[in-house]
Amino acid sequence: MVLVCTSTQKATGDHEAAEAENNNYHVKGIIVAVGQNSSRIGKEQRIAMEMAVDDFNGSGNHSLLLYTRNSTRQPVHTALAALELINSEEVEAILGPQTWDETSLVAEIASNKQIPLLTFAEAMPNWATEKWPFLLQASPNQFAQMKAVAAIVQSWDWHQVTVIYEDIDSSAAGVIPHLSNALREVGAQIMDVLPLPPFPSSEIAEKLGKLKSGQCRVFVVHLSLELALPLFEQANKLEMMEKGYVWITTDAITSLLHSIDASTMSLMQGILGVRSYFPENKPQFQQFYRRFCKRFGSEYPEEDNHEPGALAVQAYDALWSVALAMKEVRSEAGNKKLFEGISHSDFGGLTGNFQFRSQKVASADIYQIINLKGNTPSKLGFWTEGRGFSHSINENAAYNSSMKDLGKILWPGLPPYTPRGWSLPTSAKSLRIGVPIGSEYKDYVNVLHAELGNAASFKGFVIELFNATVERLPFHLQYNFFPFNGSYDNLVKQIYLEKFDAVVGDVAILAKRCKYADFTPPFTESGLVMVVPVRKSSNKPLLFVKPFTKAMWILILAVSIYNGFVVWLIERKHWPEQQNSAQHQTGMFLWLSFSSLTSLHGEKLHSNLSRMMMVVWLFVALIITQTYTANLTSMLTIQGFEPTADNIESLQSANATVGCANLSFASNYLRDVLHFNSRNIRGYASIDDYASDLRSGKISAVFIEVPLHKIFLARYCKSFTTAGPIHKVGGFGFAFPKGSPLLPRVTEALLNVSESGKLQELENKIIASQKCMEVDLDEKDKEDE
Repeated sequence: MVLVCTSTQKATGDHEAAEAENNNYHVKGIIVAVGQNSSRIGKEQRIAMEMAVDDFNGSGNHSLLLYTRNSTRQPVHTALAALELINSEEVEAILGPQTWDETSLVAEIASNKQIPLLTFAEAMPNWATEKWPFLLQASPNQFAQMKAVAAIVQSWDWHQVTVIYEDIDSSAAGVIPHLSNALREVGAQIMDVLPLPPFPSSEIAEKLGKLKSGQCRVFVVHLSLELALPLFEQANKLEMMEKGYVWITTDAITSLLHSIDASTMSLMQGILGVRSYFPENKPQFQQFYRRFCKRFGSEYPEEDNHEPGALAVQAYDALWSVALAMKEVRSEAGNKKLFEGISHSDFGGLTGNFQFRSQKVASADIYQIINLKGNTPSKLGFWTEGRGFSHSINENAAYNSSMKDLGKILWPGLPPYTPRGWSLPTSAKSLRIGVPIGSEYKDYVNVLHAELGNAASFKGFVIELFNATVERLPFHLQYNFFPFNGSYDNLVKQIYLEKFDAVVGDVAILAKRCKYADFTPPFTESGLVMVVPVRKSSNKPLLFVKPFTKAMWILILAVSIYNGFVVWLIERKHWPEQQNSAQHQTGMFLWLSFSSLTSLHGEKLHSNLSRMMMVVWLFVALIITQTYTANLTSMLTIQGFEPTADNIESLQSANATVGCANLSFASNYLRDVLHFNSRNIRGYASIDDYASDLRSGKISAVFIEVPLHKIFLARYCKSFTTAGPIHKVGGFGFAFPKGSPLLPRVTEALLNVSESGKLQELENKIIASQKCMEVDLDEKDKEDE
């Protein structure tokens, strides 16, 4: 639809200042308006633009002419109506296409004729101004309101929405992607979409019925008013305006709610709406409002409400931009200069400061939030981009990221609570979740094969953890487990191949797997640990030297010799025997060094300096002897064991064979990172096989992931222990498709499970369920004897 409108308000404020620049210049011009005069939008815009022409002509010696032609919503008819006027009159500007389909056809004609075209389409592609250089978007781009819709969704912790939109290019290619991006930023997603043809049809009831059978109960409606009314009529018949449902309407509907009669408005009770904001309290708008209502009521008495909407105000300002440009440029300058004058418009209009940026009116950054209660929309507050929600728009306004502080909301069906946004679906697609069959630790993942036609069953720690996580999601999630027989790398790749929607199991998070899927944070400790057999501590005859390390023994020896030498040096003049041979003197100070550990030698020491030194040394000696006694007693009381290998280097130097899980990443890690010979790496499918070969000596060590080695050591509690460092790699996580909007919600729920203590409870349950399968090594030795 192409539409050009004028308004009869007297120019005030900035308009009057602009008109006073050159009162002697007589402006003449012809403006074309082609629109659907039978629609409410067409009626309001025509009246508003006629008022703008009257106001401009009345402000000086001007004689602008406005030609209007009624058209249908067919883009071809709109283009023909515009072409008819262009050929019959000396048209200088065209205003009014309401949709992008209409705009694209009229823009081709206008550019060929070099006539400025101001469109009221809600969205315009970036490439359009390059293809049609005389095209201007005279209404604010409505993409910004999608952020306001997303902020409403975030305020009430809804995570899924269904979008109902008009099946036209501007919605499918423009509005929907912007809404999807805005929702993703706040942790929500579009669950389903319902495109409706531009004209009401009998399909609405059938398509709404399918939406009702799903779980999502938050609906974002982006339709024309003519299409929205039958939609809400059918929604009432299907009882979709009852408790539990949420309806959010965009500007295309919300800005025209004032034009709906009371009976129709009763069908839409409880909806939330976003609509364009303009300063209604300013005297400029108040004067326009009074005159518009009077004129509209006289021409359309059949209408119940005569108030102007945002689209009428935008049309008034758009025509003023053309009129002011005509006055400034002069008619003889040509249409190209006129276009430049319009594109450089900058004045205070009814909508605020009116100006173009890159041939588009500056995008709106403030929207009003309404709630339909009774026969009139209730104004809850405002949403400002970059700031959030507020009760008012002024310098002292308090902003909040949530709209919960704006006041009580009337929801459909009048429930006393806020709808949760979802319900159990009557039919919904279940997620296909892959589970590995080949897990060697059945306590973590155990897939019991189907018998006698029954479905396979899935048990284990990971399965219980995933079930607990899903229970904490703020919406219902249907899913089914499916067994997978293959490597863990191939299992994760099935997500990329779209065979599975997720993977649950003892699947380690690895860089190469992140190429095919995204993971939740690890729900287990990460790392790879070496497990080796233990043996009794050897060399019992030398057990007395074990309480101290070699370095400690050397230090004690050095300090003792030093102490004896100092005492000998001080006391040698008082001892006659010190005058003997050097051999005898050496023996004396060595005897002093070691005897000083247990005696002060007070009767033999003559110097006070010697006595002071011996007191200090005796204090140190007492600490050393007590520590030694305690350590030795502990070693004699508790039978000591030691690992058969202390580190990886000892295994490699001995060319030892090591083991790991068959399907695990550990084999590659041992070969590529720890540099074991691939011939010395043996794979296993059972932890019992680990224990058997470790005892027999077929392998010297086994490398197990940290969360699994606890189960191994709990089961084989006597014969094996860990050795060496923990190699930081892996950690188990749930896998989802890359960019999945479900992943943030599952991650949050998993963290809630962990913080509540449920995760630790499940881990303890697994460890406690293990029964030691071995006897003490001493008992084994007795049996062997």
